[in-house]
Amino acid sequence: MGIDERLRDRMTDNLFEAILSLRNKDECYRFFEDIATVAEIKALAQRLEVAKLLKENVTYTTIAEKTRASTATISRVKRCLFFGADGYKLVLSRIEQDKEKRSVT
Repeated sequence: MGIDERLRDRMTDNLFEAILSLRNKDECYRFFEDIATVAEIKALAQRLEVAKLLKENVTYTTIAEKTRASTATISRVKRCLFFGADGYKLVLSRIEQDKEKRSVT
């Protein structure tokens, strides 16, 4: 499955260009604090953590306990992780590669 074309428009392109312009974690915190609520940011972070744990074959029960995500959220993330646009897989792979690079140096 590819990228959902309903997402593509000028404003979304501008948002992604803004995100891509961020140079470090501090800049990310500053931008996201301005553009989203704490709850929205925490929900996105929770979904990424759920995806990471699902990829590690952690059980729903353990994921729910660790992240406080509902089973509905876990199911939705699992569906996206295995049948989505591969965004989670891409990001999780890159995070893992970056960790490996840092541990070697």
